[in-house]
Parts: sequence; structure tokens; C-alpha cells
Amino acid sequence: MEVVQEDKLKTLSYSGVFLSCFSDFSEKCIHATPEHVLVYLYSGEQIIEDRNNKIKLKAGDCAFIRRDHRLKMYKNSKGEELYKGISLTFNRTVLRDFYSKMNKSEIPKEIKISDKTVFKLELNPAIQSLFQSLIPYFDSNVKPTEGIIQLKVLEGIYTLLNSNELLYPILFDFAEPWKIDLLEFLNDNYMEDLTMEQIASFTGRSLATFKRDFKKISNLTPQKWLIKKRLETAYIKLKEEGQKVQDVYAEVGFKNASHFSTAFKKQYGISPTEVQN
Repeated sequence: MEVVQEDKLKTLSYSGVFLSCFSDFSEKCIHATPEHVLVYLYSGEQIIEDRNNKIKLKAGDCAFIRRDHRLKMYKNSKGEELYKGISLTFNRTVLRDFYSKMNKSEIPKEIKISDKTVFKLELNPAIQSLFQSLIPYFDSNVKPTEGIIQLKVLEGIYTLLNSNELLYPILFDFAEPWKIDLLEFLNDNYMEDLTMEQIASFTGRSLATFKRDFKKISNLTPQKWLIKKRLETAYIKLKEEGQKVQDVYAEVGFKNASHFSTAFKKQYGISPTEVQN
């Protein structure tokens, strides 16, 4: 379980799948998730700005947000009600597995892919049941088991499919299905000693295609992205977990302490030892 506390904003993230948060002030953020998200508003108010469209969610409302789109979100308290939202994230691996087990004859035919980014869903018993079953975890901060999380994600997929047929081609749009998602692979393997050629191969790409695809997701080169990610992890291990420099640098993927120290000071302006102390 990951808990992030900043002033009066609190976020609880369970395995990156079940997310809940609340705030007693207005919070503006830029939403740019690489995965589809189903959002349920428990209390307060949420305003989503998508280009020239503005979608307002109040307590009890639910919306589906498709992946790879940038949106502005405003999470507001309403009167004495704090903002509280619960969301489920659906990654492509789970969706591919779900799709592979579906009876394809049950899939609606000739549904065109909508260009909408946000779908506000009509409240129905399936949506109510799904999120009402998650609220006790939200209120008590008791961590749900991995099994419960997996079941809730599957329930969320069924709920979406039963709520709007337009979501079939969106959920199961696996463009370039032979390619592994770059960010997912890198986030899982950034501490490993892999060459760019190996990363390209493991994600089903030529080196040239890997570099081209990477430019779509980051302004950094792959090498700089890996170093930045490793240093961020190292900072947490030193600052928050109290680990020692000699234990951290190799664990996060650096081959020697000198290179690690130089890169760390360049990014953070202080040495790893200073952070540790």
C-alpha cells in the first residue's frame, strides 16, 4: 500500500489498481494516465475539462476516462463535504487477458470507435454495487487483498461493458498488440542491467522503433529516463527508508558508487551522503 500525504491531501494506492483520495480544499491537476480509468465520486465535486467540453461529477456520479489523453481536473469540496473519489485502473495486460477469454460471438458487431475521451455513465445497480463494496476499504484504510483487487477490476470491466456498448472497441483496442507497453516494461525493469537493444527486443521492437516510440512518451532519451528513475528510487531509499549509500547504488542499477554519486548530485544538488544524514 502506498500512502502520500501533502497538507490535507491524502492518496491511498493499492497495487496501482484501487485508488482513493480526499481533500478539504480545491485541487487542480493535469490527468494524463496511460491506462483507462473508471472514476466514482463518493462526495464533493469533480470537474473534468476535455478540450472545449466540461463534465461535472457530483456525489454518486461515475465516469470512464480513456487512456492517453490529457485532461484538466478540479477536485472540490462542496459545502462541508470533502472531496472523496474512488477509481479503478485497467491496464492493457488485464484487458488482453480478459479479451482472450471472451466469447467473441457475444461482442456487439459494427460499433465504431468513439472519439469521446470521457463517458459519464448512468448510475445503475452494477456501478452502485461495485463502488459500494469498495467504500469500506476507503473509510477504514484496511488494505484489500490482491485477490479482492483482481476481482474488482474484472467486475469493473463487466460493469463498463454492460453500461455502454461504445466501450467495447475502446477497451479492446490493442493497436500493435505484439508490442509490450514501454512504460510498463521500464517501470518493472528499470533497475536491471539491460542495453537499449535488449529493451527494444524484450518489448517487441527494433532499436529504431523503440527510440521512435519512446519519443512519444517522454522528452528524455531512454538512458536519461532510466537514470532519473533510478535516482528517484534511490532518493526515497536514502531519505525515507534510511538505507546506506553503499547498499542503494547497486540495488537501483548503478555499477559503481562514483557514477551514482555524480549523477545524484547533478539531479538533486546534494550528495547521497547528505541526504542519508
